[in-house]
Amino acid sequence: MTTLKDLVAQRFGVELDIGADMPAEGTLAQILGHGSQRHYTDKPVTDDMLDVLLACAQSAPTKSDLQQYSIIVVRDPKVREALVGLGSGMDWAPLAPVFLVFCADLRRIRRLAKHREHDYMNDNLDTFMNGVVDAALAMQSFITAAESVGLGTCPISQIRNKVDEACDILGLPKAVFPIAGLAVGWPKWEKPQISLRLPPSVVVHRDRYDDSNLEKDVEDYDKRRHEHRPITPAKQRHVAKYGALDFCPWSENVTRQLSLPERAGFRPFLKLHGMEID
Repeated sequence: MTTLKDLVAQRFGVELDIGADMPAEGTLAQILGHGSQRHYTDKPVTDDMLDVLLACAQSAPTKSDLQQYSIIVVRDPKVREALVGLGSGMDWAPLAPVFLVFCADLRRIRRLAKHREHDYMNDNLDTFMNGVVDAALAMQSFITAAESVGLGTCPISQIRNKVDEACDILGLPKAVFPIAGLAVGWPKWEKPQISLRLPPSVVVHRDRYDDSNLEKDVEDYDKRRHEHRPITPAKQRHVAKYGALDFCPWSENVTRQLSLPERAGFRPFLKLHGMEID
């Protein structure tokens, strides 16, 4: 019998003494076996199915019941092609059978405050974070629901690479901005590739934060991940600056990525949208 212990070992690339007495079935098995799917069949996702999944997305927790997010269902071929034209990772996702854009929506309650004749005094960083978290929770609920019926999904953060243009294409007004796109469809291959995650010893802390063994734990993880699926030169970050490596560990690649500023225009974009983030 396959157990959750087997799926945990698959996820981390090392055996952990958890889940040995639990069969690999149901939602727990589904989540442990998650992997992004980028290749889909031509089979359509019915409107009824999509609406049920969107209802699942709206069933996610939301901070103080404020519900500060919106979901754009992108169907218009011209809008999809315009999003493809943004490039940099957006060349395929908007052409998926279903393409959604999850947005933080800080406009709705502003409008309702005016309608109710109340001052609105929360154009601040905390409200920004609440809207982003609301949108992210809704997207994860959608992903979990979609994968439970056999659909594949892939989140797309690249929609923020040219956030002004994306907002224009989608008709997003001031105080509504994209968090991520989501490609959805029936996968061509039954099983997705599993990405090894950092071990719980790095991510999970008991009572107090403790990263005293970080370097050693990550070094071991780097080796496991390379053996599982090497990072090829095509996937290595900033090769022109740092060069290509035969052994490019995860920690090297992610620190390369963040050694140069990303999406430097996002902060001024938020300022233009009325967010006080200083």
